[in-house]
Amino acid sequence: MENLRGAHAPTSRIKVTAKVKTFVLDTNVLLHDPQSIYKFQDNNLAIPVEVLEELDGIKGEQSTERGRNARRVHRILQELLPDSRAMHEGVELENGGMLSIIINPYLAVPGRRSPAMDRLRAILPDLTKKDNRIIAAALFVQERYPPPTILVTKDVNVQLKARAVGLESEDYLNDKVPETDEEASYCEISLNVYELQRFCSEGAFELGGDAAQPLALNEYVLLRSDEGKTMPARYYGDGLVRRLKIPDFVKAPGGIPIRARNLEQQFFMDGLLDDGIHLLTCYGKAGTGKTLLSTACALHQTHDDHSRYDGVSISRPVIALGKDIGFLPGTLEEKMRPWLQPYHDALEVLIPSKAPKDPQFAAKKVSKKKHKNRDEHFLSTMTAPPPNHGGHGNGYGNGHGPLVKPYERLLKSGLVEIEALAFIRGRSIARRFFILDEAQQLTPHEVKTVITRISEGSKIVLIGDPSQIDNPYVDARSNGLVYCHNRMKGQGIAAHVKLMKGERSKLAELAADLL
Repeated sequence: MENLRGAHAPTSRIKVTAKVKTFVLDTNVLLHDPQSIYKFQDNNLAIPVEVLEELDGIKGEQSTERGRNARRVHRILQELLPDSRAMHEGVELENGGMLSIIINPYLAVPGRRSPAMDRLRAILPDLTKKDNRIIAAALFVQERYPPPTILVTKDVNVQLKARAVGLESEDYLNDKVPETDEEASYCEISLNVYELQRFCSEGAFELGGDAAQPLALNEYVLLRSDEGKTMPARYYGDGLVRRLKIPDFVKAPGGIPIRARNLEQQFFMDGLLDDGIHLLTCYGKAGTGKTLLSTACALHQTHDDHSRYDGVSISRPVIALGKDIGFLPGTLEEKMRPWLQPYHDALEVLIPSKAPKDPQFAAKKVSKKKHKNRDEHFLSTMTAPPPNHGGHGNGYGNGHGPLVKPYERLLKSGLVEIEALAFIRGRSIARRFFILDEAQQLTPHEVKTVITRISEGSKIVLIGDPSQIDNPYVDARSNGLVYCHNRMKGQGIAAHVKLMKGERSKLAELAADLL
């Protein structure tokens, strides 16, 4: 092995065996998972010096997850590589692997050439770009050392460019869920008519060993008889299935009743209302009712003195967790409003400013004294109108002041809070019903950061659509929502629901399926 001392420091101690590979890490892998350094088993691990430079530019982001992860990587490398010799020769990790920092001599020494570098310059001539310099460092490792070299990056474009110059490249796979066939929304179990009748009368039934074997704890199932009769149920372990515990409807204070409109929504409502389920994950395309049902069930459990929770917290990623809210004017709620507009829309549906025209919600004509029920009283007393405001406190106004929508009183009273994920670290969220929307945009580490904030007496619901991802560093198998479901599956305090049928409108359903 050629000694390049003077060009890039002492000769590396990269291991050479038939089974060992050399993995070159891109910056985004370390930012995605700072502990990735320890997750390549007994293989060689090389970090280009350009990665350290990129981390240095990111570490100053004080309020972001990227900045925290960059500083965490720096601390790990400082501990593992205490001096210059260790950095260049490499150090052995606890898992048997070898870690070293790579400086590409073909870029450090002017005029130095090699076939690989000539090929790189012909295809990617702009070596001022950090991505191209990282690819060049990986090519140097591939050219100089015998073990197969693989560039690991979460940037799809970098993967493609690396393959274009003859370098093997792949995504960081450690936190990806196993690749499986399309998961069904629920499992069907066949019973005879007498067994189904027994389940209906007793509310529970013990399955045979073969029927219960593939089921996970808290998995939702549909019991079906030979005659076509069906009953929804939930698996409680030890072969036992029980009837769902859901009311005919749920409603927000002063709002309209909301009912489950299909089987999967019944499953979702059961998980939302069960205080034994502390973590609920839900997949669903647009229009399946994720936002509306979760909000309705949350408010249903928070509006009286005997409620399970003190309030509802709602949040979603601003592109990705840790991104700064920016210098937008106004309060945190005003800054977050564009991102949380779906929840304002849901609250407007649940607590409309005007009485709905649908006859199923038509109120009976009663005297004015009887018309003021408990829910209306609750809304009117949460936030009294200021002196000389001119309003009546009923959310409609009287022409002398700005119109206050009924649901806005929930926000002003603190019953509903808007949470910014960028500032959630260090908090302890107690007795709150926490709804995290668009969870598929988060990385597994970011979802872990949120869930570990949940204290006793709280519940967290993660909802999203794994097929709609804008974050360039996660995909349908590595995003936080899918990862959380995969790792928590079968735990006694966790459940999962998949919503398939759109209920927003026929147009929305067709668009979600066909466009």
